[in-house]
Amino acid sequence: MAELDFERRLERLFAEPPAYADDEAFAARIERRLDRGWTARRLLIGSAGVVGGVIGASQMFASNLPHRMAAAQGSARALSSGLTQTEPAQWMSTLPSGGVVVWIAIGAAIVLIGFVLTRVIEEI
Repeated sequence: MAELDFERRLERLFAEPPAYADDEAFAARIERRLDRGWTARRLLIGSAGVVGGVIGASQMFASNLPHRMAAAQGSARALSSGLTQTEPAQWMSTLPSGGVVVWIAIGAAIVLIGFVLTRVIEEI
């Protein structure tokens, strides 16, 4: 079994990057390369977004989306009126095992939110 002091010293040595004589010049050269095309990149990404938005909007109107939304609105009204007439205990009793399914879904959602938060925290 290795000694802890030796292991820690070895980890510290490998954690520090080696120093080079031209490291400042290298960093400056890389920063110049990164800053050089930033305006062109912004314009290219922005124009691609505008073109994509125009294509998406034209596809929505070509597929008669406003008419479909109006038809779906009538269906939503019928569904909401049907749901308001039923009691919560009535529709939960139709589920298998009563409301257990709902609680399982809520628990799964909480676990999923926990996974997403840990991923976001790792990225920060």
